[in-house]
Parts: sequence; C-alpha cells; structure tokens
Amino acid sequence: MFTGIITGVGRIVAVHDLGSSLQHGKRLTIEAPAGYLGDVGLGDSIALNGACMTVTTFDAAASQFTIDISVESLSKTAGLAEAGQVNLEKALRPQDRLGGHIVSGHVDGVGRVTRMQQVGESWELRILAPAAIGKYLAYKGSITVNGVSLTVNTVDDREDGSEIAINLIPHTVDNTALGALREGSAVNLEIDLIARYVERMLTAAPATKPARAPS
Repeated sequence: MFTGIITGVGRIVAVHDLGSSLQHGKRLTIEAPAGYLGDVGLGDSIALNGACMTVTTFDAAASQFTIDISVESLSKTAGLAEAGQVNLEKALRPQDRLGGHIVSGHVDGVGRVTRMQQVGESWELRILAPAAIGKYLAYKGSITVNGVSLTVNTVDDREDGSEIAINLIPHTVDNTALGALREGSAVNLEIDLIARYVERMLTAAPATKPARAPS
C-alpha cells in the first residue's frame, strides 16, 4: 500500500528486453536520489509513476535499482517503457503518516493531459480520463496521477471520457515529475480505493439463501 506522497524523483536510465518475443516484458534500471535506497531490500515494493513494482536488484552506493515489468503491466500503464523521470514512493509502513490517501499502486486507466498551465502561483492540470473510470471521479474526491495523491476540483463528463481539473501547488510541481507534463502527455490514473467497494456494494447481486430441505 502507498499514500500518494512522492518520496523521491528518479530516472529510468536503461530499458532492456527480457526476451525476443512480443510476450516478453522489460527490465528497467532506475536511478534514485542519493541515499534513497538505504533502507531498501530485495523484494521490496516501490511505486513508479503510481505502478507498484518489485525491486529485483539494487546498488545502494550507486543509488540504482532494477525492476521487471510484464507485457500486461506495460499495456496498462504509461511512461514505463522509455528513459525519463519517474515519481517514486516506497511502500507504506504501519507507523507512517497517511499524508495523502490509501493507494494500492494498481493503475486503473491511462489519461491524457488536456491542459497544463500556470494560474497565479499554482498550475491548473486538466486530464481526460477514460470513460470507464469516469463514474469513480467526484468533486473534491481523491485521484492518483502518476503516483501523486491529488484532489479533483471539477469533473466534466464528455462523450470521449471525463475531464477533471486539478490544482497543483508549487511544492508539488517542484518535488515531483508532474512539472514535466504537457498537453498530450499520457498519465497513470488510480481511482480512490473506497469508490471500488462502494460500487461493488451497490451493484453486486444479493446473495441467495440455499433452499431448506423439507423436514
């Protein structure tokens, strides 16, 4: 589990194929900030742009680690198949503060940035989310964008999806990779975990009681 509070901005510095066929995934080498891997061990979970990944090797002295990503994960995410900046968050520990919201690290859809423009001291970020997850987006609700816990300011349902507006304060822009977003950028989206369970409770068919045997 994660909180959507980014603990470091890393960079994918190498991408290697795990095989020669289209069914093979990739191995990524990520360069982390100095000292970031001091408490990391093999098999630990680190979210990359909001996608939960497993550390397969690491070199704390060089501040580098590797992860293996499957074809399935590559097909359901954005920004993890080429070199570039990525938001990093280590898995939540029981004693940590829940500064953002409960995040699972499972990407629900890939959105597209429709606007990234400075407004006053902040930035307005607009994203067109896939229609399939539009029903989970709500005014003042939580959304995870490339691993960052953010608050939805407006929701505009359209034929081609749901456009949400988000305000980014300077601290968020300066301390995450969101500052590099531009119109047309693809972003990983994760809906609020609570919304999943609310939908399930409202739409699941009621359980039927087994018929009683005649006495």
